[in-house]
Amino acid sequence: MTLDSKKRTQILRAIKKLVLAHHINVAGIDYGTWTQHVDERTAELLTSDVASFEEGVRRLLSELKTSHTVFYHSLPTESLPQHTINASLRDVSRDGHHTWMFLDVFEDGPAHRAGIKPGDFLDAVDGTLCVPPTTPHFAIGHTHTLRVSKPGTGSAKEIAIEVPKRKGTKQRPPIVEPKSLIHSKIGQDIGLLKVAHFPGAAGMRFAKALDEAVRDIKQQKCQRLIVDLRGNIGGSLGFAHLASYMCPGQIAIGHSLTPKRLREGYDPETLPCVPMPASKGELLTTLGRYAFRDKSVMLLTQGLGEQPFHKRIVVLVNEWTNSAAEMVANFAVENRLATVVGEKTHGNVLGAMNFNVGGGYWLRLPVSGWFTSKGRSLEGNGVDPDVLVEISPDALAAGHDNQLMAAVDVANGL
Repeated sequence: MTLDSKKRTQILRAIKKLVLAHHINVAGIDYGTWTQHVDERTAELLTSDVASFEEGVRRLLSELKTSHTVFYHSLPTESLPQHTINASLRDVSRDGHHTWMFLDVFEDGPAHRAGIKPGDFLDAVDGTLCVPPTTPHFAIGHTHTLRVSKPGTGSAKEIAIEVPKRKGTKQRPPIVEPKSLIHSKIGQDIGLLKVAHFPGAAGMRFAKALDEAVRDIKQQKCQRLIVDLRGNIGGSLGFAHLASYMCPGQIAIGHSLTPKRLREGYDPETLPCVPMPASKGELLTTLGRYAFRDKSVMLLTQGLGEQPFHKRIVVLVNEWTNSAAEMVANFAVENRLATVVGEKTHGNVLGAMNFNVGGGYWLRLPVSGWFTSKGRSLEGNGVDPDVLVEISPDALAAGHDNQLMAAVDVANGL
């Protein structure tokens, strides 16, 4: 791929303009200093090779100190494992050396279909050794060859994984979305919801699937509920429907802020209170109401009524629990609606949009902030579990999920 200096100049100008117009500055960086850095590095970026240009732009964007800030091509070649093969990785010690271990492997994703399981080790991708802390990346629409070792056997095998082609939209970058929701009954009376993603711009499809899952769990006489958000890649407004099942009435989940409202200051108690729309009609009414107004709002639960598992809910999280899933976990902790088990979450909690900047490139930019109902920012902070349980690589290697087992023990004690 070629990228002449004219296109590069257009891309850099577009990025500067978009950042100054839309970026939510939760880190309080000085835009004057940032734009000066862009100008100082422009000459080098105009003459470098394409890979160095892309990396240079990403370094400049990292100075904004916000999550959800990504420069990518419409057919990206360097995407995270979660967004391509539907699996997360953890840096673990193996025979005295650092290595990547598969942590979350989402059901029916490319890695799962290829036979990869949590606890397996990733040794190489396309012949290149994978050594932490360098994260292996994957290309959309490409077939990769992975060398995977089974723990305890010392044997490794080559596995071909095809990453499907995906097109991005203004709301979503080109990623392979994992299966969003799986439910089952475990033990005598525990319902399990495994939520890997909150799909759809408004979350209506997810809400319908969640209603069906909860209905089935209740029909099976489940009196306790485990919500597994480990590895969840985030998503859209569907998280509010999940939060709504944790309490009977309408209470505050948290509030979103526009860049303007953040700059000018605000009183959370004066923000409009808006429950998650329960239908497309309510959604259209809400969108119309805020079409020409500041979109900073306090988001409320829907008031779904009493549930048999209330006060007996456990939420599972880990370091790859992201964005909207962190909003759910914090809501549960802040309102004492569930016991959170696992490990501290990532702290990537901002609302983002994707902008076409030309030359086949896009800029994903955070355009709204998210604060808890108590006014705390989760960005860069994450959610601490009530019960800290670190994952055991040895247990995973043996086919046992010690975090889930701990969640079951907690649920049975509620």
